[in-house]
Amino acid sequence: MDMQKDIAYRFLLAGGFLEEAEKDLSLKRWRACVYGSILCIENCGVAVLMLFGVSRTTHHPEKHLPQLLAEGTVSDEVAALIRELLPELEQHDSHEKMLAKYGRETAYISPWDVFSEQEAVNALNGASKSVAVSLKLRSLLEVAPEG
Repeated sequence: MDMQKDIAYRFLLAGGFLEEAEKDLSLKRWRACVYGSILCIENCGVAVLMLFGVSRTTHHPEKHLPQLLAEGTVSDEVAALIRELLPELEQHDSHEKMLAKYGRETAYISPWDVFSEQEAVNALNGASKSVAVSLKLRSLLEVAPEG
């Protein structure tokens, strides 16, 4: 396993999902915009965890990043950026992902009827912010290879 390649791949995924979400918003595909935004945000969170050596297999970075903060081993600047990322991870979590996939099954509301334009815009804004914050963290935490 090459951690640097894994991290780069997570950032590639985040960027791709952000790009798709932007296109979906322009096409007024609210559900697809929200779903792509969620996947972007999730991949940003996983990439940040991986910067600290945490396994790429988690789909709940919002649960692991607070533990990292609680340890008190990161700089104030890094901690502030993680705190900036956390609300996006918490708001656009697994529950929202399930709504985007299955809708509100008990009420027979399809995924396409769950999300509004405003929810799509909010999710896309969260995805854009997550990419910006996680890239700042990456630049602070990654050590340039020697050579």
